[in-house]
Amino acid sequence: MSWERGRSDIERLLADGELERVTPSDEVTARLLADGEAHVRLAGKGVTDDPAGALQLSYDAARKASAALLAVQGLRATTTSRSSTRSGRQFNDRGGMEVFGRLGRLRRRRNATEYPDPDSPTVTVDEAERALETARSTVDAATEQVA
Repeated sequence: MSWERGRSDIERLLADGELERVTPSDEVTARLLADGEAHVRLAGKGVTDDPAGALQLSYDAARKASAALLAVQGLRATTTSRSSTRSGRQFNDRGGMEVFGRLGRLRRRRNATEYPDPDSPTVTVDEAERALETARSTVDAATEQVA
């Protein structure tokens, strides 16, 4: 599976060492998507009781869905950098989906909750619900892309 859209982004990430080529794997792709779906279900149960935890699980769900899109193409992120979420640009606007553009913001907010400073706001239930919706949309979009 490969797309012309976003090819220059992928080539740049490969050249910068943020992505590496691996053997394309339907098994790894399915496992990552299943993990993403499980994270979405679990995050949905904790939005009210643990908004920060739900936001973090939502980010992980979206990240794994993005990694699944790489795996099916024979690519893998080499670091915990932004490469998984940045590589999702190649899937934006396919069938009207723009969900992958929201992952950078979700990643930054997740990092601010995971490594807070005194100025970091507490995660609200509304914010956790928005993160969950982004995660659901990302997992759904990734699943549709690899189908």
